[in-house]
Formats: sequence, structure tokens, C-alpha cells
Amino acid sequence: MSTQNIIHTDLCIVGAGPVGLFAVFEAGLLKMRCHLVDALPQIGGQLSEIYPHKPIYDIPGYPEIKAQELVDRLMEQIKPFDPGFTLGERVENLEKDENGNFKITTSDHTEIHCKAVVIAGGLGCFEPRKPEIENLERFEGKGVSYMVKDPEVYRDKKIVLAGGGDSALDWTIFLANIAKEVTLVHRGDTFRGAPDSAEKVFQLAEMGKINLILSSHLTKINGNGHLKEVSLLNKAKEESTLETDFLIPLFGLSPKLGPIGEWGLNIDKSAIAVNTEDYSTNVAGIYAIGDINTYPGKLKLILSGFHEAALMCQSAFKYVYPDQKLSFKYTTVYGVNSF
Repeated sequence: MSTQNIIHTDLCIVGAGPVGLFAVFEAGLLKMRCHLVDALPQIGGQLSEIYPHKPIYDIPGYPEIKAQELVDRLMEQIKPFDPGFTLGERVENLEKDENGNFKITTSDHTEIHCKAVVIAGGLGCFEPRKPEIENLERFEGKGVSYMVKDPEVYRDKKIVLAGGGDSALDWTIFLANIAKEVTLVHRGDTFRGAPDSAEKVFQLAEMGKINLILSSHLTKINGNGHLKEVSLLNKAKEESTLETDFLIPLFGLSPKLGPIGEWGLNIDKSAIAVNTEDYSTNVAGIYAIGDINTYPGKLKLILSGFHEAALMCQSAFKYVYPDQKLSFKYTTVYGVNSF
């Protein structure tokens, strides 16, 4: 094996999404070195891969910030700490030696030797949940997609979005100013997403800027080489047909832990159970932060992951450097470069 594929660091962070990136900042304040691994080919996790243009509303200090801009700001924030990245490689194996240190091996045989492991893999390996519609796969990439990467693709087009969660609500609001016609279809009459976003969608419908169809679900799609129409069925068993250029079902993602599920961690419904004192797992030296962990009262929010990263790093420092005294300092007093 080439020596360039062997890396030594203090913390190996599995996942280069926003929570993993912020963990680098918190670790850097404590002078811990970090190396991040992600199966995706670029930094930013799901924010960059699935919805880079999606607006986020719950980041403190930002009334609204685009997903990719948040990633860019986080990268700027951690630049002084010079983290390493291994991208486009999936973590496969983990070994722990008698001294409590770890060796992680990736799908491309990169070895990362570290003193502690931080799992910040979002939902883990994931794939979109698809509606049960005949011939759906035939129109994938030909009018049917499960994420919005470039909103300009939909400019002046007719779009049908389906779903009742945050992604469906947020993209309905965003695309209302881009597409020629936006229709949101939801099988229920209330939404699972943020109440404020749901209220905005109802307001857009009242103003005639979008079409809102509730208590209905998709049954068929048709087209000739490209999607042309979708069929709906309501609670009264009445069928209707909508002409459209694009169908975007946003029913969430099916999380899969992948090889991480074989590391001897306590797993609860495809999430890693942690101790809320420091977000440690049942394996000493392994922590889990962000959407991939679970505990009573868990909120799957980016800002919650930031909080978890801060507490985790305090504990990880004691694990990595058991003989050193932890001296916590405020960045407001000392500045980042003094740490």
C-alpha cells in the first residue's frame, strides 16, 4: 500500500456535512487535528448533493441562507485549522487496538489512524423514497427527479411536487417565483413540515401563485419519451389529470447505516443511540452527532447538531489527551488564531 493512503490524525470525522464541518471548528479550538471522510464526491454532505440552492431558515444570525452558502461559510470558518479530506470513499472497516486507538479503512483502501472517531454521517447511506407508480423508473431523468439540484432547470416550466414535509414545502415556496406553474400534491390535509413554511404555502395558494391539492395521491404518470401528465386520486375516489413538465416526489430518504451498522454500536431504528452528556456511543472513543444519532427529545436540526459537536469535542479531548488539562477559552476574548 502506498504511504500516501495512510493518514494519522486525532479525530476521524465520518461525514463532511455541516455538522461534521462545525466539529472541525470546535476540535480546532482545542488543538485537535481532524480528517474527514465522506462517500460523496464533494464537501457539504446532503446540503451540497441534494439541495444546494435550498433556503435554510433556522441558522442563528441568518434569517435565510442557501444550503451551499452555509457550507461555504463553514469551510471559511475552519480554514485556520487545516483539516484533511478523503472524498468519494466509503468507510468500510474499523479496528480498535489495545491502546484505544482506531484504524479506519475506506472502500479505496485508504487507512486513517486516529485516536477517536466521530460519526457525523447525516442519515448515513441514503436513497429517495419513491411513490409506488407503474413505469416510474422509465421517466427518471426524463421529467421525474427526487431532488432539486439546479432550480433554473424549472424556469418557466410546469411542475408538480408531491410530499408533506419540509423539503416539499420549502421547494414549493422557492420555485413559486421561478416556474411557470407550481402544484403541490399531498395525501393529507395537514403538513409535517415547519408550521411557518406550511402557512406560507397556504398563503401562496390563496393568492393564486401555486396550486395546492390536498387529500390526494399520485396514481399514474404518462408521456412520450418525456413526462407529460400525472394522474391523481382523491379521498372521494375521483381521478384527475394534470399536465406537467416535471414531477418531483419529495417523500424523504430511506436511511441505511451501511458498514457502520456492523461496528458493535447500539442501534435504534437505523440511528445510533448516544449519551446526551457528550454524545458518546456504547463504544469508548466513538461519538455520533447530527441526524445519525438518537436520544430522548432528539430534534433533527442542523443547529442541534452544532450543539452536539461542541459538547462532543470537550469529551473527545479528554479521551484523546487523558493526561492534559482541558482549559476552555472563549473565542470572543482570545480570537480563533490564539487557540
